[in-house]
Amino acid sequence: MMTGRATWSTLPSVGVSWASGQWRRQGNPTIPAVWRLRPTSTPMGSIDHMEIHPLTPDRWQDLEQLFGRRGAYGGCWCMWNRLTNREFEASSGGEKREMLRDIVDDRVAGLLAYEDGTPVGWVSLGPREEFGRIQRSRVTRAVDEVPVWSIVCFVIERNHRGRGVGSALLQAAVEYARDNGAVAIEGYPVEPRRDRMPDIYAWMGLASMFESGGFTEIARRSDTRPLFRKVLR
Repeated sequence: MMTGRATWSTLPSVGVSWASGQWRRQGNPTIPAVWRLRPTSTPMGSIDHMEIHPLTPDRWQDLEQLFGRRGAYGGCWCMWNRLTNREFEASSGGEKREMLRDIVDDRVAGLLAYEDGTPVGWVSLGPREEFGRIQRSRVTRAVDEVPVWSIVCFVIERNHRGRGVGSALLQAAVEYARDNGAVAIEGYPVEPRRDRMPDIYAWMGLASMFESGGFTEIARRSDTRPLFRKVLR
């Protein structure tokens, strides 16, 4: 659980606030939101002046800075859940980068977290139908006919892992989805068999983070891959 106080705000400031583990809505939610976190501490260190913004075309270079030359995970550029195996294997890292760039030019594909103006985290989300792999997978296929949004990827800058950035992005994703009409939002995290697992395998988040974020497990088709949902309306 994060401590301190965080606020969504806009130009002008509106949104929701974090206090005592609850979100409180303020102002007009139809204006694009910014999430601001006042200085807070975790066992792994402190976070100062963190903000979370929707990824818009003018922030593309910030995403490139966070992802680095390898496109986050092995040249993926957050396209794994959007492509078939054949499409993914046939495209280079540069081609995947341009695919994501085309999506960003058309719509918001996720949210970026900043600390003191430097990008330190990313969460990818959107309506489930945007992620063909999620729909086809035996583990993550739909449980029912509810038109959910999906949270499909986290990227946290190496020196900011374990400091609450992922949890902050998760809460921001929930509010962004709600403000954009989602009735429910899902995640497909990993529940490690041991206390720790390599960060590279936790890119869809950890089950404990979703539990702390108020999500409920609704299915488990794999021992280590629960399906979590949060109802928004």
